[in-house]
Amino acid sequence: MKQLLIAAVLTLTAPVALACSPLLDVSMRPLAGKDPVHLCETYDGKVLLIVNTASKCGFTPQYEGLEAMHAKYEAQGFAVLGFPSNEFMGQEPGSEAEIKEFCTLTYGVKFPMFEKTQVKGKDASVLYKRLKEATGDQPGWNFHKYLIDRNGKVVKSFGSRTKPDDKELVGLIEKLIAEPAPK
Repeated sequence: MKQLLIAAVLTLTAPVALACSPLLDVSMRPLAGKDPVHLCETYDGKVLLIVNTASKCGFTPQYEGLEAMHAKYEAQGFAVLGFPSNEFMGQEPGSEAEIKEFCTLTYGVKFPMFEKTQVKGKDASVLYKRLKEATGDQPGWNFHKYLIDRNGKVVKSFGSRTKPDDKELVGLIEKLIAEPAPK
């Protein structure tokens, strides 16, 4: 009887896990990795900038700004998540290992990069289908950005021409990271 009482008390006092945001309730494999990462378990409660990337695009130099942004705000609960895609004029033709090497050696990318992903149309990944449902926007080119708040809700979608140091984008990120994480 005493053990049952202790178990009941422990159950009642155990921390309650956050409810998973439907947007982030998906598993994706890290770039050139084997074991999928459940985005909700890893990133729920953080401000996210989700970006479809490509190594052979006119916007590829944005990697540098994205990495700087990730490094600057990471300790405050922010992350850039990159998703390479080869859907726009074949500008990401390499293997995942080649993409990872290029991003690391050329731009010093340390922010999380995930498996090569379909980002538009009927073959889009579950994550990108959800992003389109939430915004009405799907990427029209590489380096399209979706800003996600700490509750897993899309705040705004930014086109490829929006650079990582864009005043509106940075202002929104700073506003969102200043808000408390959900309890």
